[in-house]
Amino acid sequence: MSSRTRLEDLATIAGVSIATVSRALNNSPAVNDETKRRVWKIAREQNYNFRPSMPAMLSGAAATIAVVIPTPQGRQTRVSDPFFQELIGGIAEAARAVSCDLLISHLAPENVDDLANLMTTNRAEGVIFLGQSLLHERLNALAETESRFIVWGAELPGQKYCSVGSDNIRGGARATSHLLNQGRRRIAFLGDTAAWEVQQRYEGYVNAHRRLGLTVDPDLIVPAQFEISYAEAAVDSLTSREVAFDGIFAAGDLIALGAIRSLLKSGRAVPQDVAVVGYDNIQLAAYASPALTTISQDMEKAGRLMISKLLSAGEGKPPRSERLPTELIVRESCGLA
Repeated sequence: MSSRTRLEDLATIAGVSIATVSRALNNSPAVNDETKRRVWKIAREQNYNFRPSMPAMLSGAAATIAVVIPTPQGRQTRVSDPFFQELIGGIAEAARAVSCDLLISHLAPENVDDLANLMTTNRAEGVIFLGQSLLHERLNALAETESRFIVWGAELPGQKYCSVGSDNIRGGARATSHLLNQGRRRIAFLGDTAAWEVQQRYEGYVNAHRRLGLTVDPDLIVPAQFEISYAEAAVDSLTSREVAFDGIFAAGDLIALGAIRSLLKSGRAVPQDVAVVGYDNIQLAAYASPALTTISQDMEKAGRLMISKLLSAGEGKPPRSERLPTELIVRESCGLA
């Protein structure tokens, strides 16, 4: 429909009275949230131009996109996280290329209602969630009624929403295989496997061992959040328990950097005594001492994919999930051979 859509038209489509539509558009407490969301969704689809409480585009932009960081599993909820900064940078560049504005939301949704309210009350035409956290089933529920969102994260069985992310299983296997090819046989895994992406990286770690007929020692699996201090403590615990290890695959670069810090403090050389591989290839990785061998994710391509898929979703085209290829970046922490 054109922008001349009337209240009567919205009421007919929504199956409610004109008065209810009017109250819903004005965010009246007399209308329940479910009805409001349905009316607002219909009004948006019909290009209704009276939007006092609905998402509105900023002047001069083709669209406005919001970036939301749910309370992450295994990461601190901080936009200052280097990985999030670089991912947001890739999204921002992609948005600018298609004349879209980008908003960074401070909200941290925790349940289905939070997600639904966020979709209908923020200023954006669409939302990118950075991470699934513990919201996978709730995002599935949201996808039943809402298509204007994309998730950076893993692809999971039974997933109903679109996600973009790296091939974590292959990336984990590639990192571990590099350590094994260097002759390392006691490789510690550092990461919080309650997080979907970390779980998949761990799966790749296990697969790489199996291909060589090797079993994984459970003592070498140590939980660690994506912070240097947590990683230091994880490696300290291995040392205090006198667990033998000659390699470390860290589920993220910050974990890897913390591991190296702990190793050097204890007098062990990297990579001579313990070789280390990280994941993400944040900018700090290249400037660490020793420079960090890591798995690279293409943040620029990730940004382009998420923006293009989100805009396609707004046109009524259901986007499909997509995995980005990973690349092993070999630096000093795991030898240059």
